[in-house]
Parts: sequence; structure tokens; C-alpha cells
Amino acid sequence: MADADFWDGARALVTGATGFIGAHLTRRLAELGAVVHAVSRRPARVSEHGEVWHVADLADPETVLGLIRRVRPDYVFHLASAVTGARDPGIVRATLDGNLVAAVNLLTAATEVPLRRLVLAGSVEEPREGDPTPQSPYAVAKWAATGYARMFHALWGVPVTVLRVAMVYGPAQPDTRKLVPYVTLKLLRGEDPEIGSGTRPVDWVYVDDVVEAFLRAARVEAAAGRVLDVGGGGQVTVRETVELLARIAGGRGRPRFGAVPDRPLDRPQASDIGPTAEVLGWRPRVDLEEGLRRTVAWYAAHH
Repeated sequence: MADADFWDGARALVTGATGFIGAHLTRRLAELGAVVHAVSRRPARVSEHGEVWHVADLADPETVLGLIRRVRPDYVFHLASAVTGARDPGIVRATLDGNLVAAVNLLTAATEVPLRRLVLAGSVEEPREGDPTPQSPYAVAKWAATGYARMFHALWGVPVTVLRVAMVYGPAQPDTRKLVPYVTLKLLRGEDPEIGSGTRPVDWVYVDDVVEAFLRAARVEAAAGRVLDVGGGGQVTVRETVELLARIAGGRGRPRFGAVPDRPLDRPQASDIGPTAEVLGWRPRVDLEEGLRRTVAWYAAHH
């Protein structure tokens, strides 16, 4: 069955629809003919692709259940998240509400209102076996949400899939403090981006490839109950990434490595996309150099 045939008329609810992955996914679902309901914490936006906007606090269980009952979605993509790598005790509670509580509320609602699939955005930052110490409040909240998802599937049959997403990049990333947009915009202005040591190996994945993984996770029956990695399948250091960006962007700007301190507990990122390829038939299609070229071209045209 072609994608458009599958999605035509399907009811899809996307949380975090104003975010980076969420905005790209919302647009793609609309292109495929889905009836898209988009959720944001902020007041409703003007519909750009025919989507219906809802304002909701996903940390409130009654709000979440009411939303699911009203929309009656076939598929829910949970991308709303308090995304931060900060090591600050002041963000622990907000990170808990934004990443764990919201996910548990959706999982609970799915026990009352049947869904065909709930796809949760996890993170490659979640601790793995033999690496039990979470490196940030964000990582531990995502890790806990994945544990709850496994439990809801095992105990109550909720058809949930968790995609542990690696470092996503691409055009139109709203948070320009993130590495790729930050460095790109600095270089395009002829300024010197200030970077840490750059020694950390990172697994990069292009946003369009991530969107495709989410669509497949919703469609493939065998994905229910699974936790799967979505990444590029390789590691490139931050320094190598920034140097590649500098070659692509050109101009006078030169990266200043070591200008800011590295974050504590930052570890190498690695995703295992073998099981993802096996279950979803998914592999990334856009390599890092091509993806960065597309990204730089977008920022050059829009800034």
C-alpha cells in the first residue's frame, strides 16, 4: 500500500506540532492526505496545511483525556517535549512534566480511548545497559517514559512504539541555539562560532529521515511494543561536524574550539539502527554532508 493510500483520511494527532520534528511531520501528514490535529502549548496558529490546532497542557491528565476523546485519533505522535541538555536543578520539575508526565497521561488515555498506534519520541541520550547513570534531567525523564511505555504495552496492550531519536538537524530548526543552526548562522554572518572542545562523537540524523521513521512506526504492525533507535548509524565528532559546516558555508567566520566549557557527563552518542531496519524497513537516506548542504542553503535563503 502506498503511503498516500494508507494515510488518506486517517486521523492523526501530533503533539509538539510547533517544534522541529513536529512541524515537519505535520506538514508531511497533511501532504499524504491525513486529517491532522496539531497540539501546542501556545495559542492556536493559523493553519498552514489544513491542520486543526488545539491548545493543551499535556501535563494535565483530564485535559489529555478530553483531547483524545474529542479528536478520536487513529494515530498519535507524541513529540511535545521539554528538550534541554542543561545540567541545572531548576529545570528538573519542568523537564519531568514536559517529558514524563505528558507521556504517561497519553498512555493512560490510550487505555480508555482505543488507538491504532501511539508513537513516542524517545532519545538516544537515554541510558543503556551497562551505562545506568542518566547524563541530564532530560535523559532520565525520557528513559522513565520509555519504561512506562513498555509497561503500558505489556500490562494493558497499548499499541505504543518508542523511537529513540539521535541528534536531529535540518532546515527550519526553531531553536537556533542548537549546534547546527547556531554555527550555520554565525558562519553565514561572517562571525566566529564559539564551541566547546568538539571531541564528543555524535550520531546525526536528517529531519526528513526522522519523519519517515515516525510514519513507518505508525504503519508497521510489528512495531507495537518495540523501542527502536532512529539515527544516522555512525558517529562524527562535533569538531568534524563544525569543520564540515565551515567548508560548506564558506565566508570569513572561523570556529573557535575550546571557547566555551564542555557540559559535564556528555558521552559519545551511538544508535543501533539494525533492529529499526529489520522491523520498520527504515534506514537513513540523507548522509551528513548532503543534509548539511541542504540545511545551509535553507538558512542562507531565509535569514
